Amino acid sequence: MVKNASKSRFIAPAQWSAELLCKNAIFNDVSQLFALSACHCWPDLALLNSWRQAKNYQFVENAVLESDGRYYEHFIYATRQIPTRAENWHDFFGALIWCLFPKTKALLNQLHWAEMAEHGQQQRSKLRNKLTLLDECGVLVCLEPEQLTHAELLRQHQWQQSFVTKRSDWWQGVRPVIFGHAIYEMATVPFMGLTAKCWFMSVPAGFSRWSLTDTYTFLDEKLAQQIANTSSLLDNQQLTPLPLLGIPHWYAANCEQTFYTNTEYFRPKSVVQQGN
Repeated sequence: MVKNASKSRFIAPAQWSAELLCKNAIFNDVSQLFALSACHCWPDLALLNSWRQAKNYQFVENAVLESDGRYYEHFIYATRQIPTRAENWHDFFGALIWCLFPKTKALLNQLHWAEMAEHGQQQRSKLRNKLTLLDECGVLVCLEPEQLTHAELLRQHQWQQSFVTKRSDWWQGVRPVIFGHAIYEMATVPFMGLTAKCWFMSVPAGFSRWSLTDTYTFLDEKLAQQIANTSSLLDNQQLTPLPLLGIPHWYAANCEQTFYTNTEYFRPKSVVQQGN
């Protein structure tokens, strides 16, 4: 994930702001599903836990983890408790993703722990790196049958073709859904350079018109099934770069075609990459 052109450290807003979320189209799904406009202060653990679908997991104060001493992933795997820092954007969005994708998040935790049990906590395996990329930076690019060509366009960095020439396909057959909670955090202060990782998913015709509840239930089931086959995570056709602010209707400036001429952000695919 590129933080910004100058490589300076990203800093999220210091205060809670429901207005910030409800006025940014990137947050449309979570704003509707969790009625964030009614939250006048940081959602506390009680509220977060009331939003959970997986009742066998529970959000707890981060102090519980600190006093326990186990590694974060091991602690969750062993206790089914999810340490959550108060008044923290990263952990707040992490909690929302647990609410929306309970099966997938539980599986990611299981896979992390299995890799640590085999390789140790300090040595990060290729699979763990991929798990982390998806968990932090993943955006599901859901493609209906007639729009499957967008996968190859995005993989090949054909940004103009996907975002401009075929712009009308977005939200009509190409449905982006954020999975990575770090991407949500970074989107609180959108900046040129904000880059996610694509996870391409084939979905049924008409998927873009499904209700939000049906959309997320389906995606949680399907994503968990795909990740259970860990070869999908290791496939170089997945988790390719996605300039997030290029997604139509997620950033006001991208209404202008000239927005996509910034090759520092919308980078062409390198010769080495093309050979992969």
